[in-house]
Amino acid sequence: MSTSSKAKTYTITETAKISGLPESTLRYYETIGLIEPIGRDKNTKRRVYSEDDVNLVVAVACLNATGFSIEDMRAYLDNRELGDAGASAQIELLSGQLKHLEEEMHYAELRIEYVKSKVDFWQSIVKKDSKAIEASRKKTYAIADEMKLPKATTRVK
Repeated sequence: MSTSSKAKTYTITETAKISGLPESTLRYYETIGLIEPIGRDKNTKRRVYSEDDVNLVVAVACLNATGFSIEDMRAYLDNRELGDAGASAQIELLSGQLKHLEEEMHYAELRIEYVKSKVDFWQSIVKKDSKAIEASRKKTYAIADEMKLPKATTRVK
């Protein structure tokens, strides 16, 4: 961490460590204008991140971690600049992302249940328990239907 006479500053490596974003992503976000151009050291011409820059990068990293697209991150940052006037747009944007994440979680839970049912199925095969095999098959098909997966056309003997 480098310091100046007035405020604490950070290198791109330090900013990457703090934010969890790779240096290449920080450069990319700057190139596409998602984050403002970062100041440069007069002598080395290397990026020098201020505390405000690092705080913004951390906010962007959090948005990125939630799965926000670049466009949605840009909209979020633009709306943030509007303050109270951007609140409704922020609520809409965040609510949409929340719905998306809840759907992802639902499908992750279905995938877990599907794998569990396949484990049960194969354990029933090992035990040669025909009732359990059929019950596992039905459960697996029901989960596959909910996940919108095709059913197997052949049966394991």
